[in-house]
This record gives sequence, structure tokens and C-alpha cells, in this order.
Amino acid sequence: MGGIIGGIIGGIVFVLIVIVLLRTILLKPTSAKTATINMECTPRSNEYAKKLSELIQIETISSRFDPSRDKFYKFHDALEAMFPLVHKTCEKKDFNGSLLFRWPGSGEAEPILFMSHQDVVEGTGEWSHDPFSGDIDEEGYIWGRGTVDTKTSLFCMLQALEELIAEGFQPKGDVYIGSSCTEEWCGDGAPATVKYLKEQGVKLSMVLDEGGLIMDQPVGGVNGCYGVVGVVEKGYGDVRFVAHSNGGHASAPVKNTPLVRLGKFMVDVEKHYPFRSEFSETVTEMFKRMAPNMNFGMRLIFANMWLFKPLLVKLLPSISSAGAAMIRTTIAFTTAKGSDGLNVIPQEAYVTGNMRFIQHMTTKECLEIIKKRAAKYDIEMQVIVSEEPTPPVLFNTPQFAVVEEVAAEVFPGIGIAPYTMTGGTDAKFYTEVCDNCLRFAPIYINKQQHGSIHGLDENIHQGTLPYAVDFYKKVVHKMV
Repeated sequence: MGGIIGGIIGGIVFVLIVIVLLRTILLKPTSAKTATINMECTPRSNEYAKKLSELIQIETISSRFDPSRDKFYKFHDALEAMFPLVHKTCEKKDFNGSLLFRWPGSGEAEPILFMSHQDVVEGTGEWSHDPFSGDIDEEGYIWGRGTVDTKTSLFCMLQALEELIAEGFQPKGDVYIGSSCTEEWCGDGAPATVKYLKEQGVKLSMVLDEGGLIMDQPVGGVNGCYGVVGVVEKGYGDVRFVAHSNGGHASAPVKNTPLVRLGKFMVDVEKHYPFRSEFSETVTEMFKRMAPNMNFGMRLIFANMWLFKPLLVKLLPSISSAGAAMIRTTIAFTTAKGSDGLNVIPQEAYVTGNMRFIQHMTTKECLEIIKKRAAKYDIEMQVIVSEEPTPPVLFNTPQFAVVEEVAAEVFPGIGIAPYTMTGGTDAKFYTEVCDNCLRFAPIYINKQQHGSIHGLDENIHQGTLPYAVDFYKKVVHKMV
């Protein structure tokens, strides 16, 4: 009897192995594997580069602690001089430095909105080129803060409208461009813009904000060029963990002082992560689309997610921090404070944690889990701010299809995949006036440029600018 059962089990295993191998072998590489994007300097890209350089040279660092908007109005003056037809043709609204342009359509199509913020983060550290130099080197690279995040896409949107107006194009639906000056600190710019749109009764067919970009090998083991479109944005939270004691002189320390308890708590969270991992439809679809161009080992697994998904859920967090962030809530401990005296045991110490909430767990559930973990170490949790995740955008909508179609026309051969945004954008505010908030900038970048976002030596190659301008122009043609 045992032999029969063993034979049956062996047969089942053999069949599974055959199915897995066949699915892997039959999954042929797509055009994305060999797609190339020609980065060259042309008279057109030279013209665009000079304009973008001017915008990079205007320092637009934003801060919740600096209420002045003077620098942004200097930036606005540059935009007006650079895009005269946009300013002549479009209605412009100013929300304390944040901008909204409306190019009126005939009303025969639903309105769309392109969005890219004008503010940037600081440019600290040792740069190869000054962060606000806007230098254009001999190879065509434009250097400076905002080249990737996100003055380049803002420039390309406005340039697209400028050219369409010059060509005599008349939209059937309203075309908006929104540009907040407070995106980097989640300020009042986008909320004020959305409030105005709601008051006007505007319901947008599509919002296209920053988010995913176009890169070679976007994920380790994936060979090819892909544009990734953010369709889900995680929730945001800042929490403070406070430990109390009677304090005392550091010459006679007791055990489990506040800093020690906080340390134990943080190590516990890192070693035994408390949040549940789960593959969403978005993440599953992303890997499904990239699987044909993975190396054999990865292709075998991701071509057979029907079998290996439970294993991947457990393994991915230990393989890739970026992958882990797409399938679970994260917490990063960011600041800490103890006593002011070097020889004083603090009566109170704290650390703060930055949280990004995943869609398959409620924000309340995540906060309760981490609060309970902190309580094990006699630590109090205080919520500074918490925001819910955005509702996911389906990747089988006409709006997503337009982005995919236009990207294929402008960047022949590349793959397009949906993905989960692990960072935050202004698009989250627009869910009140739009069901299809997509997060994608048609900018081709390399790994160094991607790593320069909020880091050192931010730069972009001028060769990508004509592609991006053409992308926005074609989206307008197809949508309105």
C-alpha cells in the first residue's frame, strides 16, 4: 500500500516538474529584452536642454518651516517667459505658489491632468557639479537638483502644450497641468488645487503624475528596458515611541533604561517583522510581465507563481528591500532623542518611525500591531500623522491602455508594467476628483540617475527630453 501511495506521490511530483519546466521554457523573451533608447544630442534636444537648465538654476527648495514663496514666483516668471503661448491660451490659477493651468476644450471629451511639482529638496554634500548650476556637459548631461525629481517632466509637459498650441491643435476636452510647490513635504499646494477643482465640479478622466520611470534592468535578474507605472500608493505614517524612567546619574546605571528598551524594541522589529506580506494583483502582474526576460532561475519561479507564490511571499523580503516594500507595510526608525547631558540617564527618550502602510492591511491594524510590540518593552506609542493608502487603479482601464500604447509608440520595444509606489506623491490628493491617478514620467534614466533622487549628483541626459515631450503630445491627441 505504501509503495502505491509513494508511486502516486512520485507521479504527481514528476508531472509538476514537467509542467513547471514547460511553462518556463515556453515563456519566450519579449521585445523589451533587446529594446534600446537612443540618447543623442540633436538641435531639438539642445534647445530643450538650455531651457531646462534655466529652470534648474532657480533654487526652489521647499520646507514646512519656510512660509515664503518668493523663490517660486521667480520660477513662475521664468515659465511665463519660456512658454508664452501656454500663458496666453490657458487659464492660470495660483494657490500660494502652486500652479494650475487649464487649456479649455470644446467639452466633447473628459478632462485630463498632467502633474509635476516645482519644489525640490536640498542639495547637500559634495557634488560633481553645483546642485543649482544647471550645467550641461559635453556629453549632453544636465546637472542639478530637480533634473529627475521633477522639473524635467514639468518642463516637458509645458513644452508639449506650447508646441500643440503653436500647431493649432484644439482639444476636445480640457487639459490641465498642475504643479505644487509643497510636494516634498506633503504641504497645502495639491490639496488647495483639488479643493478648487471640486468646487468647479471637475471630474478628471486621468491624472498622470510622477512615479515610475523608464530603466534598463529595473529589477535584479530582469533583462530589458521597462517603464513602470504606479497604480497603487501606500499610506503614510509618522509615529513616536517614548520610554520613561526615573532618570538618574550615569555613574550608577540600572538595567533597562529608556534607551536600552528602545534599542531592544527596534532590534525586535527588525528581526521579527510584525507586518503580513502578501502579493497584490499589481505586484503579481508586474512580475508576470517581466518574467519572460528574467534569467532562468527567476523565470522558473515567476512563470509558475501559481505554485511558488507562498514561497516567494516568505523569501522576497530577505532578497530585496524594494521588493519587500511592495508586499508589506514598512517601518523605518529615523530620529532619536535621549538626555541632554552626557552623564545623565534620561527620564524620557524616544525614537520616531516612518511607516508606509500596505493596502491589504488597514492603517489602524498596522498601528495596533506596532503599538502592542512596543508595549512589550514598556514603551508608549504616539501617532504624529497617519494617512490611508490610496485605492488601487486597475491596469486594464482605457487610461492605463493609453499610457501603455503611447509609450510603445514613443519608445519602441520597451515593456510596460504596473507597480506599487513605495514613496509618496501629490497624486494621492487627486483621488477625490479622479478614479485613474497614474504615476509615470516618460523619462529614460540609468541606475546612477535613479540613485541620485534626493541624493548626490542628480542629472538627466538631454536625449530623453524629445521623447518625453512627444509622449505628452500623443497622450493629449489620444485622450482629448
